[in-house]
Amino acid sequence: MNSVPAPKAIDSVFKPLPKNFNLKKFSLAFSVVNNPCLTEIQNLGRKQCLGKDEWPEIGNINAWMITSETATFMKWGGLGMVASELPEAFNRCFAKDGDVVSVVTPIYTGDTGKKKASFADDRYNGAEKRSISVKKMLTLKVPFYGDRNVLSKFNVDVYCGRLENVEYIFLKNERFFSINPHPDNNPAQDGCYILNEYNINEVERFAFFSKAVYQLVKTLFEKSKPPLKAPNLLIANDWHSGALSGLTKYFTVAQQEIGQMSPELCGKLKNLPIVHLAHHLGYQGWDYHNTSKILNSLYENTATAVFKNAKAIKNANPRTGDTLIVYDCYNQASCNFHLADRVVTVSKNYMEEVSKELDFGFDFRDILKIRKDHRNFFGIVNGYDKKLITPNPERIEAINHYFDPFRFKFYDENHLEAKLENKKEFIRLISKIASDPDFKQKVIPLVDTYRFNDLSKKIKNVEHLPIVCATSRLVEQKGYDIAAQAINSLFVRFGGFKHIEMPIFILGGAGDSKCFEHLTNLKDKIMAVNPKCGERLFVFRGYQDDFAYAIQMASDFYMMPSRFEPCGLTQMEAMAKGALPVAMSTGGLVDTIENGVDGFRTEVFFSSNKRRVYGSNLTAQRLKTNANAYAETLCKALETFYRHFDKMKAMTINAMQKDFSWDVEGGSIYKYRQLFKTGHI
Repeated sequence: MNSVPAPKAIDSVFKPLPKNFNLKKFSLAFSVVNNPCLTEIQNLGRKQCLGKDEWPEIGNINAWMITSETATFMKWGGLGMVASELPEAFNRCFAKDGDVVSVVTPIYTGDTGKKKASFADDRYNGAEKRSISVKKMLTLKVPFYGDRNVLSKFNVDVYCGRLENVEYIFLKNERFFSINPHPDNNPAQDGCYILNEYNINEVERFAFFSKAVYQLVKTLFEKSKPPLKAPNLLIANDWHSGALSGLTKYFTVAQQEIGQMSPELCGKLKNLPIVHLAHHLGYQGWDYHNTSKILNSLYENTATAVFKNAKAIKNANPRTGDTLIVYDCYNQASCNFHLADRVVTVSKNYMEEVSKELDFGFDFRDILKIRKDHRNFFGIVNGYDKKLITPNPERIEAINHYFDPFRFKFYDENHLEAKLENKKEFIRLISKIASDPDFKQKVIPLVDTYRFNDLSKKIKNVEHLPIVCATSRLVEQKGYDIAAQAINSLFVRFGGFKHIEMPIFILGGAGDSKCFEHLTNLKDKIMAVNPKCGERLFVFRGYQDDFAYAIQMASDFYMMPSRFEPCGLTQMEAMAKGALPVAMSTGGLVDTIENGVDGFRTEVFFSSNKRRVYGSNLTAQRLKTNANAYAETLCKALETFYRHFDKMKAMTINAMQKDFSWDVEGGSIYKYRQLFKTGHI
């Protein structure tokens, strides 16, 4: 075990931060200091953003993915998919060479009403209907502030289990990882983001998670015979583990200074490379009221010294002068954006957007621009296991059983005639839902349909009928208001589709009632002007997996008028099923859709302040808005369907053949492996 030097006399700066210091007027001043520890802390933000340190020599990779979500046990979004699929694909390809990624995640217990998880008899039953047998390895004492606003030591049990080819390391603590809701929990908060029965919110929960991970790594480095193999690289999956680099690089130095950590242990921890994986930068982990509590929990009696010297690299934004807060609020993403050894985001084009535009990079735009210019910020497109999203006989048979007596057929890029049969069957299905309330209640009871119409006897020629869908979340990001404007423009432009088979639009998903109003208003408006067009517009609110799958199997086009899309997964799902995306040219949609080859993208894209982000200036002057650009692109897509059948078929085949799998040759995990080994791609 490393020897710890005798404690030094504690300077007045080495103490916790005053309670609620940020709720009062205060100013930050980074004065020149003579203390080498404080000087190192002051210089670290600049050094990390400029990539001054050499990447450590890593032989065999033993990386830990530190994640709040996994698609296997607790999923709420795309970061959970990455946390499961990246390690699985990485280990499948490289474990034989000794390179592995393990997953570190909480054991959640409780029932939110939508998510339910339990732990008993060394078996974890996750919220995604998967379970795993685990073995207890050790118990940690994790210092963190409790209800009485004093530093307490909370027990965290560490369990290990293996599922398929991935080793899972689970952290268990009832107080912080319970998902039983508090009476005051906002109904919009669910899963691992809930305000729980102990009044622990998401930011405090994941600050504790970061501290527990730090404590585990520290313990493994300290022991001569550790119960687990210590990692040689940490992958911080989004803001949830954003406190890690501050703990390993600030806290260790401060603890060494006051004699609570040996120089040897401090060196091991602060030199452990951290790769921060950023998803959507709009989510950062803000907590204004708990700012001092969380900082004191993380940095204990060194909190004041660390905070008053956590100097950010100089940039144009006065809100980000300190690496631990933004303006006067704790921000958990901030620390890793400043201090992580490398930052990666989920597509190359999104990397460009967040480092150029305030709309996308928010307070961290300038910092990410500096990192990009100094080659320690990268964009790597998320993968998607193709076998999970292509049509497969077993899934289609299950859908047929669910929607009995309707029968959908298996198809692939070599048998597109079966997709045509699925269009016919889908029209019969939605007509049955429209005409039979009992059947609707049986198959999609939690989905609200609005003025569905029976089209079973009104479709003349299905082969020449385009079906256009969108089945993403009803949130502002997805641009359903833009979709509504584009559809309205389409009906005007095509003059009511008098000489061609009118398209069917089916749009909806779970989410915001205001977004749903855009669709219901569109339905009402078109029905009033042209009932024959309006009856072919189907809008709904809610989600049922089999219904969404059937919609995509029948559709020719998938609408994605997104205001932002860091990577996007639904366009990959749609392409795999032969529904060509009609997308805005933003984020990962630019990296994954080849315009005119396997989908359609807008020629130009604007930020919310009407700045041109993508496309030529001449096109921007002509189109002026995203709504105009998207309406034009939707028209082009339908004109291709009606007038260029051969091109449409070729594009559909191209889309279905495209492989976004993590482990496709030269794919994302090869780039990650290179990054882990060398620090560059």
